[in-house]
Amino acid sequence: MKKLSFRFLFIIPLFILNFSCSEDSDNTTEPQETETTVMATQMLNVSYGNDSAQVYDIHLPENRNKNTKIIILVHGGGWTSGDKTHMNTYKTNIQEDLPEYAIVNINYRLASQGVSPFPMQLNDITAVINHLKTNQSEYIISQDYGFFGVSAGAHLAMLWSYDYDTQNNINMVASIVGPTNLADPAYSSIINPGFLFFGVTPSNDFLELYSPFHQAKNTSPPTVLFYGGMDPLIPNSQGADMDAKLTDLDITHEFTLYSNEGHGWSGEHLLDTWTRVKAFITTHH
Repeated sequence: MKKLSFRFLFIIPLFILNFSCSEDSDNTTEPQETETTVMATQMLNVSYGNDSAQVYDIHLPENRNKNTKIIILVHGGGWTSGDKTHMNTYKTNIQEDLPEYAIVNINYRLASQGVSPFPMQLNDITAVINHLKTNQSEYIISQDYGFFGVSAGAHLAMLWSYDYDTQNNINMVASIVGPTNLADPAYSSIINPGFLFFGVTPSNDFLELYSPFHQAKNTSPPTVLFYGGMDPLIPNSQGADMDAKLTDLDITHEFTLYSNEGHGWSGEHLLDTWTRVKAFITTHH
């Protein structure tokens, strides 16, 4: 296995890849096929809505067919920032180690003054899924999806999988340091909900409505969770309580806590994370 040297980048991105082009750019390759081969292709900044933020990159493997499954990447950024380019490293690792999967790397509308992230960002994920279904024949893919989310993106991935997947299209979800319970007092003592909503403190019912912990059901998909025991943004209760809830619901899941790590890690633990995520995807998706 190759050595992974990148770091997880969550709330505040530390780098920005210069990766910007339109659906009609020279870097876009349209699907091609012959009698015996379906060619690999990518389409960048595909629009799935009217807002400029509602775009995704899709990377389609060669020799795919109507049974080809999709991994959807959801970036972090505290629901108010971030970009799909921050997930490009994970996209590359999936292409190298799990080349049979199609990959969809999404942007979504960001929260701002007077613009709540919920349910806006969950509606964006719904729009992505619907757009993929509409273009299923053109893309030559299935309707089987899995999520790989980081931080706020992991929260959205879990919540959509648990509460918005009415057609049971989601096979699994991977959460890296994702908030699970916005109503958790330990969480609100670190991240004041009023900060997220720009001074307006939401009700406890609202916070529970948009918390994976409170929306998980016994029909929720298999979930793999990773947390850092020294995370300054996500208290240990977020991961431990989610682990206990999924256990109570008898949901297939895995929970890993790196006791001395924070809101991201590198080296041996990063390699362990990817090894576990890869195995989970292979087993459940």
